[in-house]
Amino acid sequence: MNHNTSVFLFLVGLSLGLTTYCYSQKSDVFLPHTAFHPGQLWPDSEGNHINAHGGGIIFHNGTYYWFGEHKGENSNAAWVGVTCYSSSDLYNWKSEGVGLQVVDNELSPIVRGCIIERPKVIYNPKTEIFVMYFHLERKGEGYSRAEVGLAQSNSVTGPYQFIRSFRPNAGFWPHNMSIGQRQSDITTQDFEKWWTTEWRQAVNDGLFVRRDFEGGQMSRDMTLFVDDDGKAYHIYASEENLTLHLAELTDDYLSHTGKYIRIEPGGHNEAPAIFKKDGRYFMITSGCTGWEPNAARLLVAHNIWGPWVLHPNPCVGDNAHLTFFSQSTFILPVQGLSNAYIFMADQWRPKNPIDGRYVWLPIEFHNGLPLIKWYEKWTIKQVFE
Repeated sequence: MNHNTSVFLFLVGLSLGLTTYCYSQKSDVFLPHTAFHPGQLWPDSEGNHINAHGGGIIFHNGTYYWFGEHKGENSNAAWVGVTCYSSSDLYNWKSEGVGLQVVDNELSPIVRGCIIERPKVIYNPKTEIFVMYFHLERKGEGYSRAEVGLAQSNSVTGPYQFIRSFRPNAGFWPHNMSIGQRQSDITTQDFEKWWTTEWRQAVNDGLFVRRDFEGGQMSRDMTLFVDDDGKAYHIYASEENLTLHLAELTDDYLSHTGKYIRIEPGGHNEAPAIFKKDGRYFMITSGCTGWEPNAARLLVAHNIWGPWVLHPNPCVGDNAHLTFFSQSTFILPVQGLSNAYIFMADQWRPKNPIDGRYVWLPIEFHNGLPLIKWYEKWTIKQVFE
């Protein structure tokens, strides 16, 4: 074999090798996923990183539907709306498009450029309507409105019709707020500074509940929960993000009954995610540190109306004090398996929001309490079956 032939065959081989390598790199994106890889890019069936942040999942007629915030590269504002994905196995997701679209009408609360966060969808079997709740802030007003948005659809994937936005429970007192707290004449004007001992006590005693009584309570980070009896609840960060509220929804899920409680007054909780196991209610939340991660909190109750008892961080191991650099958004029961729950969380990337990652981890139990540990890679069969 002469020198030129050797070089030629070498180049052909190199070319074939590179072609094979490039093809395999590309095809890997489109091969079916068979495991969860927390914190990694998660391509959908078209090879695009899933864009459904701060999301929640509903299971309907044998299929899971994941709703979340569509984010762009330079903004956390809603320029598209709420996206929807579907899956039969939780590993592989198909884009179903935009479930709730923002609009161009500047008079609409959901005009393009508003803030839509943490959308959740539940199904009402009596009305056969899918109901979506989300945290909504008006365009150009920062986080001052602290409203909940409401939409509905006859189809699980949408399109969802926006109904209204509002602050919940206007004119109603929390059931676990005493007469003395309700009648206190202490107002926010009595405090020149926040975070003093006196101010903290006033917050615990309902300072902001009284301030917002007539117009409705603030509602930011939120989730929805449907109990075994079909009753639905809206759980949201209120009172300047200082206190969680748990509020009962009407039978059609389209408004609040006025029955609600305060949870951890002054505790500074957000990002609530709730599930029920063996008759007990478990809620995982986070502290309030903006886009930066912090330690998760665990609240447990034997009754939905409390009392809710605070427990230590359910996360264990390296980076548990930062919830593995993520923040809770939803807890997903795995269909067909008893006692199988997935902790869903987001790794926020505010400098490039669309690149935010998803951290899904199994919820295990130790001494009757949830335990969450890190897995680089895991499967439902590996952990739960």
